[in-house]
Amino acid sequence: MDWITRPWPWWIAGPLLGLMVPLLLWLGNRPLGISGNLRHLCAALPGSKPDFLRYEWRTQIWNLLFAAGLVLGGWIGGHWLADPDPFVVAATTRADLAAIGVTRFDAMVPVEIFSWDMLGTARGLVILIGGGFLVGFGARYAGGCTSGHGVAGLADLQIGSLVAVVGFFIGGLIATFLLLPRIW
Repeated sequence: MDWITRPWPWWIAGPLLGLMVPLLLWLGNRPLGISGNLRHLCAALPGSKPDFLRYEWRTQIWNLLFAAGLVLGGWIGGHWLADPDPFVVAATTRADLAAIGVTRFDAMVPVEIFSWDMLGTARGLVILIGGGFLVGFGARYAGGCTSGHGVAGLADLQIGSLVAVVGFFIGGLIATFLLLPRIW
């Protein structure tokens, strides 16, 4: 059972993820992504809705189940199948983060930035709330999130997905090297 509690190498996990695209094409050219599920959930709510939310959301139940499976799988993996090895951060990344005051590396995310305590500070509000808004807005504006464009859109050779992925990457670089050091 040791194989399930350890991270899988890229040459196993990558092809398994890549097989999702032909599977979805075989099942009827279904778009893969997570960000659209918020729209499906809002469309499922009863009552008066704008035209954007008036569509047959039941055709997307498979996508809602996919998103629910990601959450459930993440919870199971984090609680019962957690990697027993300590979390490792590269020395160069540690040095870069230490230069801006981030020194705790015992979790998946820097606790000095991503915590409930930080939410009550001006910097925390800018990073967590502002960043969350920008990610959500960007995913909606780009017509999908990084998983949808990067996995399914690129595999389907969509030019719009290539533009979106390049934009996501440039945005990540700007946030990492220009915004975070100035905000933090």
